[in-house]
Amino acid sequence: MKHGIRFALFALLAALGTQAAAQVFNTTRSPQGDKEWPVVKEGITVKVSPHVYAIPSESVPGVPNVGIIVGSKATIIIDPGMGRLSGEAVAREMAKVSKNTEVYVVTTHLHPEHTTGELAFPNAKIIRAAAEQKDIDEAGMQWVNIFRKRSPERAEILKDATFRKADEIFDKEKTVDLGGVRVRMMYVGPAHTLGDTAFYVEEDKVLFPGDLAMKEIFPAFAMPQSSMRSWLVSLEMLERLKPAHVIGSHGDLADGSILGANLELLRTLQARALALKAEGKSAEATGKLLAAEFKTKYPKWDQPVRAISAVEAIYRENP
Repeated sequence: MKHGIRFALFALLAALGTQAAAQVFNTTRSPQGDKEWPVVKEGITVKVSPHVYAIPSESVPGVPNVGIIVGSKATIIIDPGMGRLSGEAVAREMAKVSKNTEVYVVTTHLHPEHTTGELAFPNAKIIRAAAEQKDIDEAGMQWVNIFRKRSPERAEILKDATFRKADEIFDKEKTVDLGGVRVRMMYVGPAHTLGDTAFYVEEDKVLFPGDLAMKEIFPAFAMPQSSMRSWLVSLEMLERLKPAHVIGSHGDLADGSILGANLELLRTLQARALALKAEGKSAEATGKLLAAEFKTKYPKWDQPVRAISAVEAIYRENP
């Protein structure tokens, strides 16, 4: 099975082609004229709610929005960034807002810009969904190597990257009480990846949906297991939580309305793809057509080329 996942992963990248693959797996616009240095930035942490802080990505490619949830007895870090340098930056930012010695590190999915910063937290407890652990076991280091090859800077940042062993693994859902605030951990894949995991800070009504919902960024169907049907079901479930704040993996911090916006886009894309499939069009032709169509239909949304991989997922689910 492990070799099958590896083959499917690289087959997907090859099928997308060099330009399309770069667009699908880069998450935000490249900075104009800047040297790439995808390390979490210090000194920009914002307080989102009484218990929640975020380190914004500032739309830097390869940098996630990092979450810090602080209770009276423990702290959770969500997505500590790419490599040890990012993790160390997150640790220093955490120290500004929390004096807790009990720390948990959790991640929304396996991709290196979300996970490999955990190396800077050797004493923290790692909690993962079972499906994310499966992703890491089968393809984690393959993704690290893919990211290393994208630039000399990423190779430097990821030179000692690896994945820490999980201290605890849950199946579908787990709630952690940090003292005065609870964090609900929910398996919501397969969508962007097999192991997608969302985090909901109940008392503050703050949601971290990972790549399932980002503000005006087309969703990326990044793995052979990516599923439009599952993605829609998970988004509907997350929308029912009625969060006040939604902090997607990348892009701007937002409110709950982005869940509905992502649902509308994906439902429209699914309906158009199925209609074109019924007319006899191939997945390749439909993907190219809808990438162009949705670029016009959703002009504020970044990376409409991702419609190509979404169409592939829709066709796989509807043979």
